[in-house]
Parts: sequence; C-alpha cells; structure tokens
Amino acid sequence: MSHFTSEDEALLQSMLRQLLQSVKEKITGAPSVECAEEILLHLEETDENFHNYEFVKYLRQYVRNTVGPVIEEETEKCTSAQNQGEISGYDTLVQHLTKKTRESKEYREMMHALKNVMMIVVESLINKFEEDRMHDKELDSKAKKECQSGYYTDNCSDSDSSFNQSYAFMSQEQLQLLAERLDPIQPKEVRQEALQMLCLAPASDILSAESWPSLRKHLTISLADPDETFSEKILRFYAKTFSSSPFNMTKEVYTSLARHLELYFLSGEYSLHISAGLDVSNSDVNRLLKKVRLLNEYQKEAPSSWIRHPEKYMEEVVESTLSLLSVKHKPNHPAAPDFLSPMHVLALLDIKAVWFKKWTHAYYSRRVVFRLLERKYKSLINAAVQQCLDYFEFCKAAVNKNSKVSVFSQQHCSDTQNFSYTGPELQYIYFVHSLCFLGRLLIYRQGQNLFPVQLKNKKDNVSITDVLVLFTQLIYYSPSYPKTALAAQSDNYSPESLVMEILQVFCDQTGCAAECLYTDAVIDALLHPVQSLLSGTEVYINCLETTLLDVADILARIAASEDGLSLLLYGENEKNAKDNLTAAHVIVQFTKKLLHDDVSPLSGSEHMPLVKGAFIFVCRQMYRTCEGLQMLTPYGLHESIAEAWRKTSFLSERVPTPVTDADSTSAISQESKTSLLWEETLLDALLNFSTTPKGLFLLHSTGAMNDCVNFMFNSLSKKIQTNEYEEFGNRIIVTQMAATPMAAVALQNSGFIKALVTELWALLECGKDDLRITQPKSTPVDPIDQSCQKSFLFLINLLTYPAVFELLSKQDIPNKPMYSFREVPTDIIDIIDRLIILNSEAKIHSLFNYEQSHIFGLR
Repeated sequence: MSHFTSEDEALLQSMLRQLLQSVKEKITGAPSVECAEEILLHLEETDENFHNYEFVKYLRQYVRNTVGPVIEEETEKCTSAQNQGEISGYDTLVQHLTKKTRESKEYREMMHALKNVMMIVVESLINKFEEDRMHDKELDSKAKKECQSGYYTDNCSDSDSSFNQSYAFMSQEQLQLLAERLDPIQPKEVRQEALQMLCLAPASDILSAESWPSLRKHLTISLADPDETFSEKILRFYAKTFSSSPFNMTKEVYTSLARHLELYFLSGEYSLHISAGLDVSNSDVNRLLKKVRLLNEYQKEAPSSWIRHPEKYMEEVVESTLSLLSVKHKPNHPAAPDFLSPMHVLALLDIKAVWFKKWTHAYYSRRVVFRLLERKYKSLINAAVQQCLDYFEFCKAAVNKNSKVSVFSQQHCSDTQNFSYTGPELQYIYFVHSLCFLGRLLIYRQGQNLFPVQLKNKKDNVSITDVLVLFTQLIYYSPSYPKTALAAQSDNYSPESLVMEILQVFCDQTGCAAECLYTDAVIDALLHPVQSLLSGTEVYINCLETTLLDVADILARIAASEDGLSLLLYGENEKNAKDNLTAAHVIVQFTKKLLHDDVSPLSGSEHMPLVKGAFIFVCRQMYRTCEGLQMLTPYGLHESIAEAWRKTSFLSERVPTPVTDADSTSAISQESKTSLLWEETLLDALLNFSTTPKGLFLLHSTGAMNDCVNFMFNSLSKKIQTNEYEEFGNRIIVTQMAATPMAAVALQNSGFIKALVTELWALLECGKDDLRITQPKSTPVDPIDQSCQKSFLFLINLLTYPAVFELLSKQDIPNKPMYSFREVPTDIIDIIDRLIILNSEAKIHSLFNYEQSHIFGLR
C-alpha cells in the first residue's frame, strides 16, 4: 500500500476519525466490520471522487480476486436452476448469490485477512500521528533554547505540508506581550525571540488582535533596522501575510510598508541621487528594491479583491501609495532637482505603469484614485508632464543640432546582464513610466478634468491638447528605428512605439477620449513632417519612413470615424474651411507627390511602396464617402493611382526569366513579390472608388474597370477579409457596380456571377458532403435557410435594373426536355429556368429539394 497518494491518506484519516468516534459512542473494544461498512457507504454517498482513490481501487481489486470465482460459480449454478424453474425473478437471484457468497469459506478468509491488514494500517497511522506531535514539541523547545542562547534561525517557512507546518495559537495577552517585546528599545535578543514567535502565529490572529496598532508601529520602525537579517524576516512575514490573508487585513500590512518607505525617503539616511546612478548590486539599494517590489506586486493584485470590501479600505491603500509617490525634497533644498524619488524606483520595477492601469480599469477604484489626485496629489501629474516636456526638449535640441540621441530603451532591453543604471537611463525610465501614466490618465473623463496643470517653469497652463501635441511631436523628434528593426523586439520601449500605442487607444475609443484628439492643433502636429516635405523645408527626423508610416496610421484611424473625417475635411470650424487649406488637401497633395516619386528625401528608399500605400489608404478613407470624394476629385487622384498601376503592371510583365544562380533567383523573386503586392494595393485603391456613384464613374474613366473587378473576384475567392477600419465589404461595391451596365458586364466576364450562382446551387441542392447524419433534418420553417442568406443578399444587390437588362436581354429561357442531376446552373437565366419558372415535370424532378429551392427562387 506504499503507492497510495496524499488523497488516500486523507481518506484513511477520515475513516479513522469516524471509527474512533463510533468506538466512543458504542463503548466497544474495537471497531466492528458493520461499522466500517457504514462509514464506507457514507463516504461513497458524500464524496464524488470516492471511486477515484487508490485505496478504493485496491479494495475493489482485492474483493474481485478473492470472491470473484465464487460469484461466477454460483451464477452458473443459479442460471441452470433458473432454466429449470427452481429460481424465479432477478431480486431472488441477487439475494441467493449474496447469501451464498457471504457463507463461503473464501469470503470469511478475505474478511479476516482484510481486518488484520486494516488494523495494522490504523495502528500505523496512530503511531505516525503521535510521532509527528512529539517531533513538533521537540522543535518548539529547541527553537526556544536557540533563541535564549542568542542563535537565530528562520522558521517562517511557507511550507505547504499540513504535517510539517506548526502554528502557535496565541491569546490576546500573548500578542500584547509580543508587541511590547518588539519595541525597538528592547534588546536585540528579546526582539528576535518575539519575531520568531510572531512568525509561528497565524497572520489572521495577529492582524485582528487588539495590540495590532502598536505591533504595526514597531514593525514599521523595525523594517529600517540596520541588521539586514532582522528586517528581511519582517519583509518575509509581510509577504506571507499578503499571500494568505484577505484584503481587509493585508491593507494594514501594505500601509505599514508604504509608511516605512515614505519615512525612509524623507530621512537623512537616504542619499541616492540621479546623477550618481544606481548600483543594484549594492546591499542597501537591493533591500530598497525588494521592499518596493513587494509593494508593487501587491498593487497589481489588490484590484482583484478590493471590490468585495468597503471603499474606505481601498481608499487607505490608494492614499498611502500616492502619499509615498509624491515624496520629494523642498524646492529650496540644494539636492531637490537631483533627488531619486520613489517614482523613479517604482518605474525601475514597473516601467509601463501596469499598477496604474489596473487601478483605473474599473470605475469603482478609478473614481477614488482620480478624486485623491485632484484633492491632494496633483503634483504627481505635474511631475509626469514635466518629465515628458524635459525629454522632448532634450530630443528637440539634439535633432536641431543634427546629433544622434542615444536611445536608452535599447540599452534597457539588451540581453546583457546589467547591475547598474546611469543618471540618463534613470531619467529615461522615469519618462517612459510618466508617458504610460499620462496616456492612461487621459483616456477617462475624470482624468481629463484634472487638466490644465500649472508647471513652475511655464507661464501658461498645460492643457490636454498641449499634452497630445507633445505626444505627437515625440513621434518624429525622439529616436526611432525602421519597422523591421522594431518588430524583432518583443518589448519595445522607444518613445515612438509607446506614443503610437497611446494614440491608437485614443483613436479606437469613443466619446471623450476621441474628442480631445480631434483638434486642429493635434492634426497640424501630425502633418508637420508632411508639410515640411511639401514645402521643401529641410527635415530633421531620425527615421523619416517610420515617422511617415506612423503619421499615416493615426490619420487613417481618425478618418475612419465620422467626426474624425469631418475634422480632416473641414477642420474644427466648418465655416472657415473654404478659406483655409484643411488637412484633407495637404494629405492628397502629398499622396500625389509620392505617387509621382517627387519626394527627394525618400527617393531610393526600400520602404517607399509602404509609405505610398499608407497615405493612399488615408485618402481611401476619405473618398469612400460622397463629401470626401467631392473634395478630392479636383486633384485627379484616381488618374495618378491608375497611372502608377499601369506603370507597375508594365514593369511586372517585363520581369526577367530566372537564371540558375540561386542568389539572383532569390532577388528576382523578392522583387516580383514586392511588385505584385504594390500592384494589388493600387487596384484595391481604384476599386474602392466604386463605393459611391460618382466614384464609380471616375473608375470607369480610368479604363481599369475590368482589372478591378477581376481583382475583387480573386479576393473573394481567397476569402480575404475587409480592412478593420471599413464598415462595409465588397457587397456595397457589387451593388454600386450593378447599377451601371458596363460594370455589370464586367462582373459577368470576370466569372463573379458564375461563381455566385454555383455556390448558391451547392447550398440549395447539394448540401454538405462531410455532414454526418445522426438524425433526420427538421423541416425548414424559415423563409430562407440561414446558409443561403448571404447568397440571396448578393443576388438581390446584384439584380438592379441595368444589370438585369444587360444580363438577360436577348436571351431565351432554355426549357430543356430533360435535366441531368449533374447539370449545374451558371448564369442568372439558368436560375430563373431551374428555380422560378418550373413549368415542366423535368424541371421539378431535377430538384432534390423542390419546395425549398422553388420558394427561394420565388422570393
């Protein structure tokens, strides 16, 4: 029985307890077999995992091997007797088998052997229990002796074994005595002994004791004890309490730790400065980081449980945190600008401010956080804005001097192990934390209400628009890298990528977050590099292609919404739109220059097709609406795109034949792939002109109608998804095209209508070949089966008057005398013949699902 699991041991212990209880009640010398059977039956009824225990499986197998042959022999005898009429009825048979089995010699021997084995097992468990209890007593006495001799050991183990873990349940008087002994004025040996006893007591008893306030005060002070081992034990006690106690208790420990750190940063002992850097291998710094790490881990976990407790508990945690993070030297202090604040240290451990993201995720906690920030701790917002401004000024000065800015994000993310941080690296890490902090703050209406803020070195207040303009300028003034280089990093801390994450969240939000982004100032800041390239001004940007791709991404997201599109077309004030050159005019002018390869700083760039495609997509978001198309039509963008497509198509036809050299073959293959992708991008852009009637006319004037329809049909065949920013797919394009005769003919020539009709016939008549029939299909009651709805809507959208005239004029209904089951319709006239005008027995008999198909045709 050595292979039994811990669950089996628990089962045996449960049985043992019930047996002993039965012995006490019946005052017998030993537990009876009947009592053991009752207990097993009770456990079987109450424990759903009863039959999965190894112990139960062992018993079952033991019974089967011992009395199984007896049962089989008696069954054969009873079967023959039953045939002769001596035994009748199933119940009588079972009773007979049970009686014979119980009276057999094998059964009596099995019960005797099993009883002997179980008595040995029970005796072994009782002896083990006594040995463990004596062992625990010896450990307690040994620990007391070691404490008295001045030797200190750690018994604060977090062992998960119930046999090895020992708790000393203490009374209120004992806990009061512990609190007095942990007073810093007590001798070291007394405090160590008290801490040892504290670690042995349950955390719930300690935190609910009347003496906890004084004990908490002494622990807070003792965390700063010069004896590293002693303070480490208190920190472990805190960590154990966090993991094993409810929030209403752990918040006491958290506020104690936060208060200790606040006192430490304000004390004269703290002497860390930004300019001196930070050596993590230093023991004092290491201790500080451990404490802040524990604080930060609790910050991330607390939001999952504090909603189940009164708001005042959460408010205590939030306020103690904000009070700690707002610690700084007085302005007239000589070391004030160089002070390594708690926010710097927290940023080292949580660079993207995940703690703040979790605290503001739910309205329940967000309301409290923003209320406290507004009333008492607005200096945290000021400091974050100031840090972003300082970094921007540093980058701008470096760019204007045409010097390279060192990107500390790459150093921070390097694979080499680094145990120290320089002053600039610390400032950069704090900047990243501030950027993420502000980005999260501005998403919510309550956070926006905290602006404007007043900075000491600026006369004017800093508004939300100023902050968003600052974020936008960081895209092109801060160091950045090509997209391929950034994609290789799992965690990218470059300012450009961080700002893009923030602005993308703003664009994807609705309501107040998007409203503060839709301003002329932000759009002007986004278009600054574009304006410079249009005017021929020299551009001081580290990576121009990456900047333009980012700008186009944000502009496309803005144009995807109704309010954003209106801003690009008319600006904030629509009345002055005619007098001023709005963003839409700037974008389309720049796109045309890109298509004509008339942007000298980008000439020869391998990312030029990507930049062109990105700005074409921004224009596409505008000309897919009637208002946008009306504004863009005078620029002849459709002609420029068509001209670029013809040029690309001509060049792709002249791709040289691959030679045997592997390198040259690879280069040609890559070049052809790039050319094909660019050609498809241009065709897609032309195709999307057909989303409006006037745009369809412009597409027809380019002469690329047939090629665009073929491209659309190929995309549908490959099931390529519509872009995420567009509300409609190819269905509205088909509807618009079907409204003109030439486009309807192009749809038929491309094979689109044939494919649509074939797919419809397969759904109506063929069904799914791989469908396993386990029960008959129910008779359909819906007007149109769900599987056919998509095809039905496509046909309805397609069959406008011009399309019907072009597709059906001068055509006769076949009316064949016989139709084969394999004969599949390929045209609209065939659908009319086979599904609508069923004027012969041959047509009716050719349909597998006559009623459903005919009703579909009539509808």
